[in-house]
Amino acid sequence: MLTCDHYLMPASLDEVFALMDEHRGGRYRLVAGCTDVVPWARPARADDVHYPALIDLTRVSELNGVELRGGRVHLGANTTFQEFLEDAFLRRQLPVKRHCAAWFADDQIRRQATLGGNLVNASPAADGAPPMLAMDSAVVLISRKNGARQQRILPLTEFIIGPAETRLEEGEVLMAIECDSMHGYGGAFKKVGHRRSLVISVACAAILVKVDETRRRFADARVALGGIGPVPVRAVEIEQHLQGKPITLEAIEAAADLSIGHVQSRTRQDYRREVTRNFVVDAIVEALGDAGVNVDGRGGEPAPMSPALGGMGREPAGIRGDR
Repeated sequence: MLTCDHYLMPASLDEVFALMDEHRGGRYRLVAGCTDVVPWARPARADDVHYPALIDLTRVSELNGVELRGGRVHLGANTTFQEFLEDAFLRRQLPVKRHCAAWFADDQIRRQATLGGNLVNASPAADGAPPMLAMDSAVVLISRKNGARQQRILPLTEFIIGPAETRLEEGEVLMAIECDSMHGYGGAFKKVGHRRSLVISVACAAILVKVDETRRRFADARVALGGIGPVPVRAVEIEQHLQGKPITLEAIEAAADLSIGHVQSRTRQDYRREVTRNFVVDAIVEALGDAGVNVDGRGGEPAPMSPALGGMGREPAGIRGDR
């Protein structure tokens, strides 16, 4: 069970910094949706966990909001996974995230779980990390020293360094995440786990593809994998293999063969290799479909198809207007 002496809900970053100073030395934990820490504090995992102070960041407006800045999307750390399904701007700019969010737990958890919390938790099975990795993400970290705010930006590849390990320092807050705008790309996300629902990934793959003006060749591809090693990985060699290639099933399968070497898990390696390779094939095909291109099942030439809603079936209710 998770317990604390004080549950604190600051309304600004300045209040957050003051509370962290007051409880310095590991006597606090920053939380947002608590969808990771509450399940962690239970028998067979961390068991009973007590903090003198839990500092809840959900009321800090400086951690909210999304906007496009010169080809990069700026996401406040408090952005929830449900927003990737419901927000028209995010669905258009970050198409892979709506597919990821559809696999992420259920509606109640998605409305609580934050992107910042998912990355800071640094689980090898975190669904949120591979899509962000594929989009060249960086984290914006902020602290206060001698009364002045200090900011540093780290690529996500450098921020997550191991299971539950990041380069977040004492007194720092993950303020935002920046990533490439992927407008015009098709996206797909695949995962498998031990259950059929509310599942933790045994393996997952996030794919983004862009086709050239002929719609017969790959103009760009982004591939990231999770759950198959201590940290999520960007499969750059797959991306390079697809660049400029004709869109055929043979090219896709040859690219997927390159994923096998990324499996570094301590258990079930053969299973994960097979699953990961198949995921890469299926996800590339689905991402192409999301971009409006159908891959002939026999590896023949692609035929155009109507742009899909990325397998979501229909526009979710409650979409907000464009930002």
